[in-house]
Amino acid sequence: MKEKRDSVGGLFDSRAKTLELSIDRYLTLVEQSVLLLEDAIKKYLNDRIELFEHQRSEIDKTEREADNLRREIKHRLYSEMLIPDSRGDVLALIETLDNVTDRAKDVSSHFSIEKPEIYPFLKGDFRELMDACVKTVGEVTLAVRAFFRELYRVTEHVEKVHYWEHQADEIEERIKRKAFQSEGIKLFSKRVHMRYFAERISEIADEAEAVADRLAVYSIKRSL
Repeated sequence: MKEKRDSVGGLFDSRAKTLELSIDRYLTLVEQSVLLLEDAIKKYLNDRIELFEHQRSEIDKTEREADNLRREIKHRLYSEMLIPDSRGDVLALIETLDNVTDRAKDVSSHFSIEKPEIYPFLKGDFRELMDACVKTVGEVTLAVRAFFRELYRVTEHVEKVHYWEHQADEIEERIKRKAFQSEGIKLFSKRVHMRYFAERISEIADEAEAVADRLAVYSIKRSL
C-alpha cells in the first residue's frame, strides 16, 4: 500500500532528494530554452541578427544540458530503485518535456537557416504567439512541480496550460489569415513561409499541452 505522503503530498522522500533537485534543474532548463527563444525572436524581428545568433547558440547549449540531465535522471530512476511506484510516470513526463526543448532548438535553427522575412504587420502577432508559448510552458513546469510536491495544485496549472495553448492556436490562425488575405505579401511562397513559422512556433505550446494531458492522468493515478 502506498504511503499517504505519496498520494496527497510530496513524491520524494529523503533518499531521493538529489533526484528531486536534478528534476527541478531539468524543469528550469525547459523554461529557459523557451525564454531564450522568445528573446532570440525579438532580436530577429528587430533585425539584430548577430544577437539572435548568439541567443540561438545559447538555446543549443541549454538543449544539450537538458538532454544530458534527462539521461542522468533516467539512469538514477532505474539504477537506484527510487520512487518505484511512480518512476514510469516520472520518466514519461521527462521524455515528453524533452519535446519542448527540441522544438525551441528547431525553431531557432529554422530561423537561422531560412531567414524568413517577417512582414511589419505580422511582427506583433509573432511576438504575441511566442509570449503565449512561454506562458504555456511556464504553467506546465509549475504543474509538474506541483505533481511532485503539492498534488492538489496540478489541476489549476493544467487548466492554465490549456488556456494558453488555446490562445496560441488562435494567434497562429490569425497570422495565417492575415498572411493569406493581405495584399502586402505578393508572393504565395512568402505567405506559405509565414504560415510555416507560425505553425513551428505554435508546436511548442502543443508539446507543453501534451505533457499536461499526461500529467492529468498521472495525478488521478496518484490520488487514488
